[in-house]
Amino acid sequence: MRTEDGSIIRECLNGDPSSFGVLVDKYKAGIYAFVYDKLRDFQDAQDVTQEVFEKAYSSLRSLRHWENFAFWLHRIARNLCINWIRDQSRRPDKEFIADQDPKILAVRSLGSYREDQLDKSLQEALDSLPDSYREVLLLHYFGGMTIKDIASSLGASPTAIGVRLSRGRAKLREEMVAMMGSAFRVQKLQSSFTFRVVEAVKRMKVPMTPRIAGLPWGVSFAIGIIITALSLNPQMSWQNSISLPAGSVFPSESMAPNVGEFPIDILRISEIPGISSQRGDGNGGEIVLPNLRNAFILSPQGQGGTWTRKADMPTARQDLSISAVNGKIYSIGGNNNKAPVVYFTVVEEYDPVTDKWTKKADMPTARSGLSTSAVNGKIYAIGGFKWPQYFSTVEEYDPFTDKWTKKADMPTARTALSTSVVNGRIYAIGGYTGDPGTSTPTVEEYDPIADRWTKKADMPTARGGLSTSVVNGKIYAMGGNRGAPGWGVLAIVREYDPVADKWIRKADMLAPGSNFSSSAANEKIYAIGGPLGVEEYDPVADKWTKKADIPTPRWYLSTSVVNGRIYAVGGVVGADPSLSTVEEYTPEGWPFAVSPQRKLLTTWGKVKSD
Repeated sequence: MRTEDGSIIRECLNGDPSSFGVLVDKYKAGIYAFVYDKLRDFQDAQDVTQEVFEKAYSSLRSLRHWENFAFWLHRIARNLCINWIRDQSRRPDKEFIADQDPKILAVRSLGSYREDQLDKSLQEALDSLPDSYREVLLLHYFGGMTIKDIASSLGASPTAIGVRLSRGRAKLREEMVAMMGSAFRVQKLQSSFTFRVVEAVKRMKVPMTPRIAGLPWGVSFAIGIIITALSLNPQMSWQNSISLPAGSVFPSESMAPNVGEFPIDILRISEIPGISSQRGDGNGGEIVLPNLRNAFILSPQGQGGTWTRKADMPTARQDLSISAVNGKIYSIGGNNNKAPVVYFTVVEEYDPVTDKWTKKADMPTARSGLSTSAVNGKIYAIGGFKWPQYFSTVEEYDPFTDKWTKKADMPTARTALSTSVVNGRIYAIGGYTGDPGTSTPTVEEYDPIADRWTKKADMPTARGGLSTSVVNGKIYAMGGNRGAPGWGVLAIVREYDPVADKWIRKADMLAPGSNFSSSAANEKIYAIGGPLGVEEYDPVADKWTKKADIPTPRWYLSTSVVNGRIYAVGGVVGADPSLSTVEEYTPEGWPFAVSPQRKLLTTWGKVKSD
């Protein structure tokens, strides 16, 4: 059996529920799109999608052919949708009749969902299509799935799926096809969905699969000798004894003949490196799966540094950006993560000394997914998104006069970018330029004095939802998401030298992540939030270390540094409303010895979402 899913399922059956998060990340978008097509209600689709994964986890032992996991998952989803529609028909407060056609039920469900962001004409156009065409269009444009993935999930041939997709497009007007990605983007599942599912399955009791059940007596005896030797000599390494690189993930190729009741796995070790120091080909062809596994399995528990709760921000929001000027933090833009979505112009100033917030002049352009950077006492709000528009807008805020000024537009309109400052110039890096989640490697340099943009060398890997920070004049671009198609969450780190205009590969993060935020203090970088908790990067040693987790796990937050302390502001957990939470992180060794050079280290790069 040649399957990556198989090794993950094996670990779940061997008592490690955290590894199930890799499968959730891989399939959640497609299942969500599939369920939405049946229920036509985004909130109900989120709930049922979570139930699909919980049901799948609890029933893993019943899956005999692990390579069929995707098809099996969609079968569970289909059955749960049928149950949901039947249950709705029995509720006395619903206008359903038990024997009604499910298509009528779906239309009524859509009509009752008054808060979605889809254009009515687009929805009507989709409703006019045959079910088979609409289904593949939703899986492709909403779920971000390839033709091959759709074929595997629905049990059809890639040729048949390609024909359905082509005919479905042909039946829609050209502008409707272009609109689909933008229309669905605001309703996509967020990364925190995986966290919720993993936390739920950890509480489940699933019978474990014995790792060596049914082995012949001689093999069992040999294994007993090896285990005894390991216990007597702690210097021996099981992995090294079979020539595995330290930290290697389980292989992608295995065979699972049945011995007795449980499958016994015979492994063929692949050459795929599974530790962060293995850096791929350096040309954007990074291996994603081993790092995804690290996110749930291999990340160590961290210690070091302390967290303190501070005064809440007056306006709860996510996808905001914050920057610091003269010891004050300015919280700018964002959205409320509710339906209908509200995109903010709000600017609020936080004083860490008094622990108080003050309302300031609104930003002219309402948006989220923007990035802000501070140069010479002024803050530049760059790019962003307000459905369905991507912005190239640049607006300058002067905290001293509390006024905003329009500046030259960024050449590439985008959201989910990150910006950092070196030598008084702002570097706008990565992001999404179109739907569904089209990522870009674009790097553009802004000179605030000349009010001029210049194209620079592209980042080797196109990605949005990354974060950047600066140490000693070099920019470090971390994590992010490849975007559609594929949606691979990345752990890769690249260093950019603005003087040489060149990129080089550095050590991977301990876990892949997007939608987190990073800030630099004391010549170290701290990646905070998302699936990461807190990871510290030392550019000199090129090494990552796990640190004390943030008290409020959240995505789409923003961080900034004042006097060596990091402030994590806003964000969101799952589909909940946005947060107003503010927490202060004091790194180990604080207070630091501050030099004139170190005053330039802090970067206000803001991470944005996939």
